[in-house]
Amino acid sequence: MSVEAHIRSLQVKHAELESTLSEEIARPHSDFYIIKDLKKQKLIIKEEIARLMHGLATQHQSAS
Repeated sequence: MSVEAHIRSLQVKHAELESTLSEEIARPHSDFYIIKDLKKQKLIIKEEIARLMHGLATQHQSAS
């Protein structure tokens, strides 16, 4: 899998987690621990996307 494809798959996963998080928050008796876990997962994915994108930008600059 290319780095670009991996980034896209992480972005999809991030969006899915956002949707799940929104649904959990909207529930009348939302579970704090589920919300906390979803937010943590989203942050981990966001940081991984940023790391990969930074690596791509560095590669593109080196190639120029």
